[in-house]
Amino acid sequence: MEFKETAIKGVYVIEPKVFNDSRGYFFEAFKRDDFERNIGKVDFMQDNESKSSYGVLRGLHFQKGEFSQAKLVRVIKGRVLDVAVDLRKSSPTFGQHIMVDLSEDNKRQFFIPRGMAHGFLVLSDEAIFTYKVDNVYAPHAESSIRFDDPDLNIQWPLSLDKVHTSDKDMHGQAFKDAYTFE
Repeated sequence: MEFKETAIKGVYVIEPKVFNDSRGYFFEAFKRDDFERNIGKVDFMQDNESKSSYGVLRGLHFQKGEFSQAKLVRVIKGRVLDVAVDLRKSSPTFGQHIMVDLSEDNKRQFFIPRGMAHGFLVLSDEAIFTYKVDNVYAPHAESSIRFDDPDLNIQWPLSLDKVHTSDKDMHGQAFKDAYTFE
């Protein structure tokens, strides 16, 4: 695997070595020793999976305080545009975001450390999205920032009338009012 740190410290795109032949393909999706050597120790404790259809936008989600989560995300089927927003107030990239194309074809993974908001937009007919987290889901610590917040200026590739999102995400808070991490 090749680990590429992005412009936001601690956020990585991981490119697997894929072995293709007439039978199909094989790649290592996670290898703890390589991960820890390149990124550091993260104790993943849960794997999650979601299925969504074209135009579904999930996020921008995060958990506050001690319930913050690091995530290792990838797409098993389909294609998404994945976004991480830096909520770490002491970071030189506070308020900035990284966008990564994740698909069943490129097999990339995206590591998002604690202190970030996360979301994705489905660009294929459907997508199966999977992710590892290093902390349990805590509904009382859950929060979201509105995906189209003007201060973030995220350039989603679909117009608002083609985006499908939950009521919770539609009514996410403004970035300027959001919880921040030290």
